[in-house]
Order: sequence, then structure tokens, then C-alpha cells
Amino acid sequence: MASGFFALLDDIAALMDDVVVMSKITTKKTAGILGDDLAVNAEKATGFVSSRELPVLWAITKGSFLNKLIILPIAFLLSTFLPWAVTLILIAGGVYLAYEGVEKVMEYFFPHEHKVDVVNHEDLSPEAQLKAEQKKVKSAIFTDFILSVEIVIIALGTVLGEPLVFQVLVVSIVAIIATIGVYGIVALIVRMDDMGFALIQKSDNQKGVLLSIGNVLVKALPIVIKSLSFIGTVALLLVAGGIFTHNIEVLHHFAQSIPGVIKDFVIGIAVGVLAVLVVKLVSKVLKK
Repeated sequence: MASGFFALLDDIAALMDDVVVMSKITTKKTAGILGDDLAVNAEKATGFVSSRELPVLWAITKGSFLNKLIILPIAFLLSTFLPWAVTLILIAGGVYLAYEGVEKVMEYFFPHEHKVDVVNHEDLSPEAQLKAEQKKVKSAIFTDFILSVEIVIIALGTVLGEPLVFQVLVVSIVAIIATIGVYGIVALIVRMDDMGFALIQKSDNQKGVLLSIGNVLVKALPIVIKSLSFIGTVALLLVAGGIFTHNIEVLHHFAQSIPGVIKDFVIGIAVGVLAVLVVKLVSKVLKK
């Protein structure tokens, strides 16, 4: 009886070891989308008065957890009864990521005006500010839902064919890490300038190490936001290209002499350009 109990513990320990190893691999594969998720949410969480930044970020974080509670059961049902649908969703998501990546590249070279939502406008009443804040939070949660679908599907794609319990453990761990990691870093980013101002105020006679660090933090915030946007765009195209090369047989064997990173990037751009052209063509047809 005792030997059977310890054998069960050994099996559980072996399973958890495999889960940890696969979770690391899966997290690396979703790193591209996590980078974009980080960049997007850092932008979404800015534009509020300082006292509202963390409460707003907490509201978005709770929405992100709710998104994953909705997505995860559906993903596991698909992997059990319609595993081929996971691959289709993965490829469709890859097209969306490639489209978004190319859109960002085009926006960089051919910028156009965006309507910016300003939450802390002096002319707004407290009620109007609250409504504007809620609107931006809903927008952030919706964006998170799309990115969460991709994170979950990519994570699930790495463990297809494994037992359901193994899939549930690995994908759930990745989903939790994604949420806590992304929004934890976003919280640090959006408060970076406030931490800088606090250090400046604590500096002796407005000089010394604290003043220098504070100035760096204040000046670094816009640079960090822009850098994350650039890194996220590159990562989007790499992740999209990787989805196509790993799930489409023709592309998997295409140009095998080219390094994988370059191959994924080129394929990601190519698919993204095609997706942008199709969307613009359809838009023109609908307008007519």
C-alpha cells in the first residue's frame, strides 16, 4: 500500500517536471505576443491622472483573468474534440498578427492622425472622466481578449497530442504567467515617472545619486514605451512567420538553407502585406 502511494507521488513529481519544462518552452514561443501585449497595455494604461493609474490597471488585469477563464475551457474542448480547429485558429491568428505587424510598420513610414482619448481633461466633469475611463478600460480588455486567444492557442499548439491533464496544466500556467508578468511590468512602467519624481524630491539639495536616478526614470518612460512598441512589432512578425512555417508543410520545407529567424520574419512580412492588401481591397469594394 505504502509502495503504491510513493509510486503515485513519483508519477506526480515526474508529471510536474515535464509540465515545468514544457511551460518554459511554451512561454518562449509566446514571448513575441507577450512583448506586443506588454507594449499595447503600457500604452492603454497611460493617459490617466496619477491616482487612477493603478486602479485602472487593476481593472484591466481582472478583465484579463476573466478573458482567460472564458478562453481556456473553449480551447481545451477544441483540442479534445476538434484538434484540427486549433491549427486553423492558430493560422488565422498568425494572419492577424502579421497584418497587425505590417500595419504598424506602414504607420511608422506613412503616419496618419489618430484620435486620442484623453481621460484627465480639465474640462471634463468627474462623471464624464469616469465614463471616459471605463470606455478606455473596456477597449483595453477587448484588445487583451484578442491577444489572450493567440497566447492560449499558441501555447496549446505546443502540447497537442499530450494527455488532457498535461495540456490543462501547461496552458493554464502559461496563461497565469502571461497575465501576472505582463501587467506587473506594465504597473512598473506606468509608475516609472512617479518613482523618478519621488527620488528627485528625496535628493539632498537637488543633487546626488537620487537626483540622477530620478531624472533617468522620468526621461526614460517615453523611450521605454517607444522601444516596447518597436520590439513588439518585430516580435509579432517573427511569431506570425513561425506559426506559418511550423504548421504549413510547404513553408516548413521552403528555403531551409536560410536561418530560421530570417525565414520567419520574411514570411511574416509577406503574409502581412497580402493581408493588408486584401483588407484594403475589401474596404474599397464595400464602400462602392
